[in-house]
Amino acid sequence: MTTAKRHISRLLATALSALLIAAPARAIVSTGTPTALHSDTDGDADADRRAISREIERFRSSSISISQAMSIAEARHAGATTADVSFDGADGVPVYRVKTLHNDRIWRHTINATTGELVGGEAAFPLAELDHEDRDNLAALGAIRHRLAEAVRVAERAASGKAISGGLVRERGRLNFSIVVVSGDDLKEVTLEPPGAK
Repeated sequence: MTTAKRHISRLLATALSALLIAAPARAIVSTGTPTALHSDTDGDADADRRAISREIERFRSSSISISQAMSIAEARHAGATTADVSFDGADGVPVYRVKTLHNDRIWRHTINATTGELVGGEAAFPLAELDHEDRDNLAALGAIRHRLAEAVRVAERAASGKAISGGLVRERGRLNFSIVVVSGDDLKEVTLEPPGAK
């Protein structure tokens, strides 16, 4: 997930501390429409809401969870770790788009959200092709002991729902996990600051 100006005002709903001993240090749950799920409807708020509702409905009808999709992608390369994952139900078959980090390469996987099968193979590109900030973020991912899968579990518990996307973001100079959770009919963005992240 890339950093972008937020289209919503952040409302602090809950601050949780020490959900688990191994959990990230702080979880902040914000309500509204996270930037990652804004559609390409040229700012039409009603069209945005309809597009997001369709996406959520397709997500709910999928039998593969985001955690399962990450596990499937990580299993393709022993020792791989997920850097970014998102659900895409816009066209055709709903899928998860998963980016994993392994051996100084970013691997892109598309996982069928119904069957768990890999769609269309996988693509890899070297870290050297990324910009400086993305390389720094991925280096930090390798240095912290927490993984995106753990952040997803904490976020789902904190927001009482199921994660639809997640990844690393840098906000105000700090590296965080940002997880978008479907909770009832709402989307909640959970920001988790891993201990030791810089």
